[in-house]
Amino acid sequence: MTVKPELLALQQIHALCQGHADALSEALQDMGVRALTVTDYNRLSKADRRLLDQFAYRYTRLQDDMGARLMPAILKALGEDVASMSAIDRFARLEQLGWLGNAESWSTLRQIRNQFNHDYPDDAAQRYERLQAATDAAGQLLAVMEQIHQKLPVILPTP
Repeated sequence: MTVKPELLALQQIHALCQGHADALSEALQDMGVRALTVTDYNRLSKADRRLLDQFAYRYTRLQDDMGARLMPAILKALGEDVASMSAIDRFARLEQLGWLGNAESWSTLRQIRNQFNHDYPDDAAQRYERLQAATDAAGQLLAVMEQIHQKLPVILPTP
C-alpha cells in the first residue's frame, strides 16, 4: 500500500512534535518535584538552570513546530489548500474542523511564550511570574497536542 506524501509528512512531524511533548512533560514533572520559589529563582543552581533551559527549549520547539509544521500538515492531509492561508487562518480552520479548541487561545499561548523567552526583566519576581505563566501555558499546549494525537487515526493509516 502506497502512503500519500502528505500523510508521510504528517507522520514525521507528528513524531517530532510528540518527542518534544514527551520531553516537555518530563521537564514539567521535574519542575514540579523541584518546586522552585521566587527566592530560588534569584539564585539558580546549575541543575536548576539546566532544567529551566530544557523546559524553555522544548516548550518553544513544540509550539513552533506545531504551529508552523504540524497544523499545516494536518490541513494538507485533510485536503485543504494552505498555501494562501495565514497562520491565524490555519488555526481558525482547524478550530472549524474540530482539531483545535480555540484559535485565539493559540495566539495567547504564543504571546506567553514570547514574553517568557524574549523579555528578561531584572526583577526575579517578574521572571518567576513569567515562568509560572509559561508552565501553565505549556500544560495547555500539551493538552492541544494530546487532542491532536487522539484525532490523528482519523486520517493516518494504521501500521
